[in-house]
Amino acid sequence: MLEIPKGTLVYGTQLPIQSQSSLYAAKWEGSATPADLVRIAQAADRSGYFYVAVCDHIAIPEEKAAAMGLWWQDCLTTLGFLASATENVALLSHVFVIAYRHALTAAKSFETLDHLSGGRAIAGIGAGHVEAEFDALGVSFADRGSLTDSTLVDFAEALSNTYVGNMGALPRPVQSPRPPIWIGGSSKPAIRRAAAYEGWLPQGPATREGLDLLLATREKLGKSGDPMAVGHVVIPYIYVGTPKSERRQPCYSGSPEQIAEALLAETPAEVNQLQVKFDTDSAAEYAEQVEAFGTQVGPLLKR
Repeated sequence: MLEIPKGTLVYGTQLPIQSQSSLYAAKWEGSATPADLVRIAQAADRSGYFYVAVCDHIAIPEEKAAAMGLWWQDCLTTLGFLASATENVALLSHVFVIAYRHALTAAKSFETLDHLSGGRAIAGIGAGHVEAEFDALGVSFADRGSLTDSTLVDFAEALSNTYVGNMGALPRPVQSPRPPIWIGGSSKPAIRRAAAYEGWLPQGPATREGLDLLLATREKLGKSGDPMAVGHVVIPYIYVGTPKSERRQPCYSGSPEQIAEALLAETPAEVNQLQVKFDTDSAAEYAEQVEAFGTQVGPLLKR
């Protein structure tokens, strides 16, 4: 099973282009191509990123389209596409709404992704938040928490075993006993859910309150000594070097040493994976920034 080496601080990124909400997408993303997405993922792959991530939405209600946009490429199809274009970087769903799917269907998708990628799948799982999307799929929004919990149990069992009851499935994942499950969300139920699995993906920065709840719940579950990926989403954009034009704010820019110092200063000691993002004027420049961070800033992220 993929684990973050003890005592290290790794970094990953949620890719642009795949989802294009007006809340965060840059203007150039609207005309970007699949080749641009591949170029950015390959830049991460060759420069030391632990993972690349993509989002999950099925359909967006009309009343939310202005903010959320309608461009949401299918999560696992996109990860499978990127698996064939990369070699080392892990492939993270951030996050996959498991309440929308039967546990065996979801397990089949991640088993196949892990098999085809040579053991690079990470199942980032969340409870979902768009009520109309649940309604359209015939799933109870009010019950999404309990549905997530129950489906996760069956999902983890199916990922771990060839047979569930008298129903079997191949191919098996490369990772043993299964790909890791990282839980997304910053609510108390989400954090308690994360404590039972192998990772926590907060919706934003990891707060002291959230970390304390995570650690206390892990202790109650007898998991304090088990490896866990504890995330922290870096809110400022990053631009390595001097920007050629005005960047969205807030933004960390400057020398690799200055950026690394700023990141380390804001990162709680319990965190071992940072999620970073960049602001540029084109896909080519975005790929350049991804690689500059990986080759110049990444090696400086040491405790």
